[in-house]
Amino acid sequence: MAQDEIGGKKYVVRLSGEERARLESMLSKGKHSAKTLVKARILLKADVSAAGEGMSDGEIIEQLETSVSMVYRVRKQLVEERFDAVLTRKQRSRPAVPRIFDGEKEAKLIALSCSAPPKGYARWSLRLLERKVVELAIVDAASDSTIGRVLKKHLAAPSQGAVGHSSACGRGLRRRDGGRARSLSTSA
Repeated sequence: MAQDEIGGKKYVVRLSGEERARLESMLSKGKHSAKTLVKARILLKADVSAAGEGMSDGEIIEQLETSVSMVYRVRKQLVEERFDAVLTRKQRSRPAVPRIFDGEKEAKLIALSCSAPPKGYARWSLRLLERKVVELAIVDAASDSTIGRVLKKHLAAPSQGAVGHSSACGRGLRRRDGGRARSLSTSA
């Protein structure tokens, strides 16, 4: 983008009357997140239109106690992506990390954890379950902590006699490092 004549700013905020009214309404209601309200205040203070204050970045930062990068990003987003993009979060097209266990795979894991442990073992450990789900090709790879999270989500699924220590010890499932898989009650 070309440099604008107003203070050499690359991203100049010019709001219409309708946009200003919407921002002022948001601020008076206060029903939005704190970050959204700060963005609204930045836009109102940076507005160089006839109705706006046209403050410099330094003045905005001082008055709103925000960072230089926040003011810059709000200005840039308004100019490049338009008004609505500033006030709403960008939706991801897909999750950040794909799930290893979907419903069917979770069911298989839970069924496995409820079954009898392998010969030579008194009960299933997270590490044993980790190896077995890969061996049975339920998933390509999974860590013991992932296995623990799936089982923790379904507290009633693993019987305490089949997974972890006996309830007489008062211990639950164990992770690979020997730490406790928290929040799995001994009554599960």
